[in-house]
Amino acid sequence: MPSSPEHPRRITLEDDGPLLVEGPVEVTCADGSVAVSDRFVVAVCMCRRSRMYPWCDTSHRRRTRPAEVRPAGDPAD
Repeated sequence: MPSSPEHPRRITLEDDGPLLVEGPVEVTCADGSVAVSDRFVVAVCMCRRSRMYPWCDTSHRRRTRPAEVRPAGDPAD
């Protein structure tokens, strides 16, 4: 369905995940290349770890968060 004032394109932001866009879409990358997808919903990579960039390949799931640093003598030790 083309985007129009009556039916705007829906974009969903995911915490620590991709940007979900109702398709079809055409993405213009920073280097000027254009990626096209005719899928119903497209996951656009936001972490730049995807091997299929600009499309998400779930590489963000393998990201590990750094261990929390606590001051010496913290009672939680």
